[in-house]
Amino acid sequence: MMNTMSYQGYTARIEFDPRDNILIGHVLGLADRISFHGENVSELTADFHNAVDHYLADCKKTGRAPDKPASGRMMLRVRPEVHAAATIAARASGKSLNQWAEEILGQAAHV
Repeated sequence: MMNTMSYQGYTARIEFDPRDNILIGHVLGLADRISFHGENVSELTADFHNAVDHYLADCKKTGRAPDKPASGRMMLRVRPEVHAAATIAARASGKSLNQWAEEILGQAAHV
């Protein structure tokens, strides 16, 4: 089970720090580093929301576009046999390879 939380399209991985006895979160998929913490889930959630809101406000104030976790474009390199089998599976389901891959990846990522 993955320990994550999401807010405004940003997803963070949550870990427990036994040394300080706190929960720590790190937003995933960004060049900028966004971290937050809390002693319980309520504090962690509030700090996560505040961190993302602060990041977005800072980007707006400085006139830069905020990083997004993903553009929606993905290039994959797979073995030719996998490519062929995926193409056949997509066609058999009446979908394009792109539509089929998006569905399968979404299922695997629990989206």
